[in-house]
Amino acid sequence: TMRRVKKAADGFEDRFWSGGSLDELFTREGEQPTHPMAAVFGAAMREWRRSAGGASVLGGAKERVERAMGVTIGREMERLERGMGFLASVGSGGPFGGLFGTVWGIMNSFSAIAGMQNTNLAVVAPGIAEALFATAIGLVAAIPAVLAYNKINTALARFAARLEGFAPEFGALLSRPTEAAAKD
Repeated sequence: TMRRVKKAADGFEDRFWSGGSLDELFTREGEQPTHPMAAVFGAAMREWRRSAGGASVLGGAKERVERAMGVTIGREMERLERGMGFLASVGSGGPFGGLFGTVWGIMNSFSAIAGMQNTNLAVVAPGIAEALFATAIGLVAAIPAVLAYNKINTALARFAARLEGFAPEFGALLSRPTEAAAKD
């Protein structure tokens, strides 16, 4: 997902900074956004268009556009972060599941020793094997989950920073005509 979103953002930024019409770009991508950066752009353009009514409205337009972009960034990042809680839970809970299995297997070994009143390897081995298998299963689940969580979390943080960097650049671009009109 992050690779696809990054690639879509790269293409969008190329089209955005190409010098073409923002209205045409909005018609093509902002009205029905298919990725987070287009959604931020679309939210800003919609608010900008609503605010383009008169001089008294333009004073607060920049703040409303920035707020619209901020809300959209939050919403889009929340959507991208779905499933991260599951990875975090598996990564942190997996070893405890394995530990529980270890304790259970050792308890079975002690029960077998008590029941047979014998401590030879044939009595203890099945419970110890269960314990080690449970530990391994917990680690097999936890280690990849932690690695995936860390990798995806880093990619999400970078993408959030990218969106948060795009927003003020776009806000400044939108405010240029307003500031020029105010000076005249």
